[in-house]
Amino acid sequence: MLRLNLTLLVTVIASALYLVQVQYESRRLYTEIERAHNEARKLEIDNERLQVEKRAQATSARVEKVAREQLHMRPATPAITQYVTLKGQASEASP
Repeated sequence: MLRLNLTLLVTVIASALYLVQVQYESRRLYTEIERAHNEARKLEIDNERLQVEKRAQATSARVEKVAREQLHMRPATPAITQYVTLKGQASEASP
């Protein structure tokens, strides 16, 4: 009878220790999941912000301004247009 009681006591203690370990692991994993969710939310917010910035950078007015100011480009007009032809061929578009 004593042997059975000791076996049951050891089993109960082992079960309790296992339960504590499982609860600890469960809490740790839950915390890790929450961190991952928070990181995902931050990344979604950053992605949305970057998409808005991308759309703002791609407006035609901004592209024209950058082309004019930084690249020193200007609109093409007939006065500055140069037509190139191959040797031996007459160009219909040349003045």
